[in-house]
Amino acid sequence: MGILSPTHLIIILVIVLIIFGPSRLPQLGKSLGKTMKAIREGADGDADDEDDASAKPKVAKAKAKKQAVNDNDVLEDEEE
Repeated sequence: MGILSPTHLIIILVIVLIIFGPSRLPQLGKSLGKTMKAIREGADGDADDEDDASAKPKVAKAKAKKQAVNDNDVLEDEEE
């Protein structure tokens, strides 16, 4: 019972569509994808951090990218 059925996924998608609207969904997906990528890069950098000193710039770069994405989202929200 831990796995979502297709019916559950459709219901969740409809609720998200109602809340955010169809014009906002691509931006939401893009932001979510960038955030997941930054988290994955940060997690990989932390694991390598113990073995390799060169991982610190990678983690800092991932954090800077994440901050830039967040800043960009705030600016887009202010423009609307």
